[in-house]
Amino acid sequence: MTRQIRFNAFDMNCVGHQSPGLWAHPTDRSVKYKDLDYWQDLARTLERGVFDGIFIADVIGYYDVYKGNNEGAIRNGAQIPVNDPIQLAAPIALATEHLGIGITASTSFEHPYTFARRIATADHHSKGRVGWNIVTSYLESGAKNIGQGGLKKHDNRYEVASEYLEVIYKLLEGSWEEGAVVKDAEGRVFADPAKVHEIGHKGKYFEVPGYGLTEPSPQRTPLIYQAGASGPGKAFAAAHAECVFVGAPSKALLKAYVADIRARAAAEGRDPKQIYVYTLITIITDETEEKARAKFEDYSKYISYEGSLVFMSGWSGVDFGAYQPGEVIRKVETNAIHSMLDSFGGKDKVWTVDELAKYGGIGGQGPVFVGSPAQIADILQDWVAETDVDGFNIAYAVTPGSFEDVVDLVVPELQKRGAYPTEYRPGTLREKLFGAGPYLPVNHPAERYRDIEAVKLAEAAARSAAE
Repeated sequence: MTRQIRFNAFDMNCVGHQSPGLWAHPTDRSVKYKDLDYWQDLARTLERGVFDGIFIADVIGYYDVYKGNNEGAIRNGAQIPVNDPIQLAAPIALATEHLGIGITASTSFEHPYTFARRIATADHHSKGRVGWNIVTSYLESGAKNIGQGGLKKHDNRYEVASEYLEVIYKLLEGSWEEGAVVKDAEGRVFADPAKVHEIGHKGKYFEVPGYGLTEPSPQRTPLIYQAGASGPGKAFAAAHAECVFVGAPSKALLKAYVADIRARAAAEGRDPKQIYVYTLITIITDETEEKARAKFEDYSKYISYEGSLVFMSGWSGVDFGAYQPGEVIRKVETNAIHSMLDSFGGKDKVWTVDELAKYGGIGGQGPVFVGSPAQIADILQDWVAETDVDGFNIAYAVTPGSFEDVVDLVVPELQKRGAYPTEYRPGTLREKLFGAGPYLPVNHPAERYRDIEAVKLAEAAARSAAE
């Protein structure tokens, strides 16, 4: 049986998401990121292409590693200005019926008690089509601007994130029992107080004694996305994520990553095939290879060399503005995205700063595939067969044109081959993707928090024993 390929659209509530400089291309509409009709039109296009979802990235802070300031970021519109992603969930949900809506939110910048209400509200409004992309953040500027002084150490951020998830699970899975909301108009009882519980959380980083503020949303905990690719990030993803995103410049690196994630998930007692891995790519296509290559050459004229290095410096924590273009990249220990330097400074390929800037000019850390629809379909099927990846997180060169080309040209070619879905499953986002129930499965860590009174007793006993 031909394996089905999955697509997500990768975007951000800003100009210059992954292809700095291309906002100036005559066909690009990313400067309309402030307008809801832009997002609704794009969402309808993606739903027509049976995309799993639109995955909306985010950063808190700005890219100021390159040359020690943020002038390059501001000049190039490199993810600044940037608007709040969660406010796009409702308008996208109103414009579509099936499309998933992945919202990026950091465990470093918002308290879990308030965030639990915000993400559950979005899940209610979308009728269960929201996912949460859990990040720990990598920009020092964000931490400084909320009074933290700077980011916690990389591994420590995942320790905080693990407790953050514990609080979220307690609030969304355990605080309100099934059947707590009775809506008994005759008896004048909206909810049964005996079925609504304080969570009594006392941890190393958070203390949350009380009740969850929202009644259970269609998925309770929204679908969990995660993009960790470092050792701690992969451990976190294997324990919690349902969909994992990675940016790998080669099939060899991607294959190793996918195998590692699946092995780690199995070691956690989870079904490794119930985790979908999507890798970052950009597709440039047209009716023929010649037209596609001409399109790529046209787009390349708009690449910002400076903007590309602004991103690469911010992602890695290394100021590439301090090096000559021909210098070779060597791994340097930083507090940013460890996996980026592992990929670009590893054994797979030796990169110079100039090569890195040109590579990242379109599509960021992911490869760019250029060709006819049949050629693109061949490439995608080859990557899936060789790496065991489930799908692709598609960044744009120009928007919405890059997405329209995929929907109008590549999707029909894959469907003709039986390698791409032709319709959506019914139900919530979790049900559409995995074909099971709307809630996290019983072999997921969230399950242990559903009997919150038992959890509180066990935690109290553990504290007493430790004293």
